[in-house]
Parts: sequence; C-alpha cells; structure tokens
Amino acid sequence: MNPLISIITPCYNASPFITQTIESVLSQTYPYWEMLIVDDCSTDRSAEIIQTYVERDTRIRYLRTENPSGSPSLPRNIGLQQAQGEYIAFLDSDDAWFPNKLEEQVAFMEAYSYNFVYSDYEKMSWNGARADRWIRVRSVSTYWDILESNEIPCLTVLLHRELIEQTRFRSIPKEDYAFWLEILRKGVKAYNTGKIHALYREAVNSRSGNKWKMFAQQWFVLRKVEGVKWIPSIYFMLIFAYKGFMKYIK
Repeated sequence: MNPLISIITPCYNASPFITQTIESVLSQTYPYWEMLIVDDCSTDRSAEIIQTYVERDTRIRYLRTENPSGSPSLPRNIGLQQAQGEYIAFLDSDDAWFPNKLEEQVAFMEAYSYNFVYSDYEKMSWNGARADRWIRVRSVSTYWDILESNEIPCLTVLLHRELIEQTRFRSIPKEDYAFWLEILRKGVKAYNTGKIHALYREAVNSRSGNKWKMFAQQWFVLRKVEGVKWIPSIYFMLIFAYKGFMKYIK
C-alpha cells in the first residue's frame, strides 16, 4: 500500500527559505506525495522560485489567496480543500524535513494501525545553522494531554484525511493548537514515532519573546475556543507555565 500524501505549505515572503523547504520534500525517500504551496500574496520572489519547481515536478502545485490574510490559517484551509491525498502533512515555508520523514511515518502508522502521528524535531537558527539538539515531545497525546500543553509539532504531523472531515484552521493565534484540540476532542489519540523527522526554524529573538502574550493566547484557546471553566483553566495554565519554564531553562 502506497497512500498519496498531500503536503500543505502556507507561504508568505519566504524567498530566503522556500528553496530549502521544497528541496527537503523532493529528497523524501517516499515518492508518493503532492505538495500544495499556497501563497498568501507574497511581495518578494517566492512565487518566482516556486514556479521553477512547479515546472520541474508535476507533484508540486502553486496556489494563491485572492487577498493577503496575514495568517497561515487561510492558506492551509485552501490546501485542505484542494488536497487529493489519503494522508495530510503540514510544512511551513521556512522549515524542512529529513529525507526519511514520510517513509518512516507511513510505516509506523501502518504497523500499528494509527491514523495520527507526529515526531520529535531539531531547531535551526534563522540563518539555517542547526542547533543539533533533539527536541523531545510527548509520546502519546490525547485531548486532555494537550489542554495542559500542545506538544504536537505541526511540521512533523501526518494524519489520515478522514480525521479532518470539515475541521478547518481558525484565524486566531495558536491556530494549529485549536485544530488539534478539535480533532482529539472526538476521542482520537496522536502518537509520537520517537524519531527526529524535521528542522524547525526559530525566529530571531523568539526565546526572549513576549511570554505574557503567549499566556494570553493559551488562555484564549482554553476559555474562548474550548469553553473550559475557570478553575480547570487555571490548573491547565499552571501546568503550561511550569512546562514553559522547564523548556526555557534547558
């Protein structure tokens, strides 16, 4: 069985990085994929670079939003609407995969009859220098697990299309977090392969970013999106804060 995988890549002004992203897909040892790059009205050379790959490989498709949305949500939703694959994967236009990512994840899913998997990853700096540090995430994620903290890295996910149904990304902060919550709320579990499969590009100064803003966004998802009551929300926020602190000092 060789299921087709639809890779959805939102893109906005990614000309310094999009080549590495596309090349990491082309280098996959698993060849049964399509890549839908959805451009959110970039004003740099992104479209030109992407078109050179579209001409070279029919598995790569270029789509464009009618107006800039300022969020990866709309491009991802357009990609979901156009996807032909049995499985869905997400890869942002400044991140990259290791060559065995898709092959090993498909084998893992089929070996254990899973329909939602993700993996550990490494970080790289804004200029592409690898940190060479294994970012380990939770081995199994349920709805209740990720209410505490989201440890499902979007760039490593592979899931069966039937899980998504009509679920779409919302135009809110932490849109991927809200997306996973909506899927896992149905009783679904997501499983970690236990391997490193991706490179996440860390934004400049992200480590010293606005922590209060991060907490506010987490609170918004818990209270306004999921409707969690005050006391449980405070409990989940305390765990979120603790895990964030431990992650920061490592």
